[in-house]
Amino acid sequence: MLTGCSNKEVVTPCLTGHTYGFLGGLLHGFIAPFDLIAMLFRNDVTVYAQNNNGVWYAFGFLVGSGGWGFLGGKGSSRKRG
Repeated sequence: MLTGCSNKEVVTPCLTGHTYGFLGGLLHGFIAPFDLIAMLFRNDVTVYAQNNNGVWYAFGFLVGSGGWGFLGGKGSSRKRG
């Protein structure tokens, strides 16, 4: 019921030009933590590309963003002794 009160975002200008695929999603997944910080200070930065090719972009984004957790977990699993 409350979603009817929200402003509508026009994304038509964003859907022209380059279409991002798997590699674009992978890159955007890697830089997502930095984009999230940049979003706090700038209005023109987004985490997820609007003009993407769908499933392959989403898969690349998922793999790219999951890489941060994998790399961080490797350092904490070292044997100490």
